Amino acid sequence: MSQTEPKNSNKIAIISVAVLALILLLLYMQGSFVSKVSPGINPLPGDANAQKNDTAVVEKKQVDNLLTWPGTVRSRTVANIAPRMTARIIEIKVNAGDKVKKGAVIARLDERDVKAQENAALAALAGANAQANRAKADEQRTRSLYSKEAATRENFDAVVARAKEAQAGVNQAASTVIEIRSHLADTLLLAPFDGTVVKRLKEPGDMGLPGVPVVTLQTSQGLRLEADVPSTCAGRYSIGMDVTVRIDTLGLTTRAQIDEISPEVDPQTRTQLIKIGLPAIEGLQPGYFGWLEQACGQHEALLIPASAVHHIGQLEVVKVLSEGRELMRHIRTAKAFGEQIEVISGLHAGETVIILSQQAQ
Repeated sequence: MSQTEPKNSNKIAIISVAVLALILLLLYMQGSFVSKVSPGINPLPGDANAQKNDTAVVEKKQVDNLLTWPGTVRSRTVANIAPRMTARIIEIKVNAGDKVKKGAVIARLDERDVKAQENAALAALAGANAQANRAKADEQRTRSLYSKEAATRENFDAVVARAKEAQAGVNQAASTVIEIRSHLADTLLLAPFDGTVVKRLKEPGDMGLPGVPVVTLQTSQGLRLEADVPSTCAGRYSIGMDVTVRIDTLGLTTRAQIDEISPEVDPQTRTQLIKIGLPAIEGLQPGYFGWLEQACGQHEALLIPASAVHHIGQLEVVKVLSEGRELMRHIRTAKAFGEQIEVISGLHAGETVIILSQQAQ
């Protein structure tokens, strides 16, 4: 006999012992070594632990369908900073993400054309003033002559009319100067409030057009979550209603109130816009992603205490008390409802599960 044959025999024996031990362990976990006796007559070996631990009955109840709708944190106050006139953009002083103070210069437009108009208007005003001064002097001289009966009434009335016309010309020229200077102020785009630049939409050299934004500015105060909710569920909401909001970026779940519900239903997505006012939260910024949690409808569920579920690796198991014996049962769970958890397979309504004490766990 060769020396390899005893080695092979030893390997086979070791494998056989290991397989036998595994089979015995599985049989033990299923309660196969505990004798079956009518319940309640004599205590069984498995009853010693069952008496130390609580039990619970698998319940069938109607529970809410907890759904979540994605949303975005936005500011209540958003401003699109746009020119009031057509002019080329000379300079943009901010970038996306910059924080600015109220009155800070956001961008500067080409002012050369407006400056030329201002110079022309000032020259016209000077001419109108000179003409008005001559007319006023003529009026005073003619008034003196008229008082001495050295000028006719017709001549006097004509001189007074020319003086009034000249003064009207001065007033019109002054108004033109004021208007042009207001356009000159419009060549500077200023921040209307303290805030953060969200978008920069133009670059120096681009043509600035009335109403076309150069940057978008928003405040970081008064934030709210805006979410599109299917109209079938949006009908359950009302203004002032408390809801649950989750901000994953901050690992935060909080309660908030609904501020606004859009009455219009989007014809493409069949959703309505829900706006939820958020409390002051440190670190929260516009643009963060969030979730609006909602109970929409109900379904029938099997519930057991969450403390009855034990985890063995990736498996979820419970101990079921059946005819006085403890049996290990593999289950699958779903969402938690407070201290209870929904079981979607492995148990039936009315069965009894064992809740191990903290020491036993």
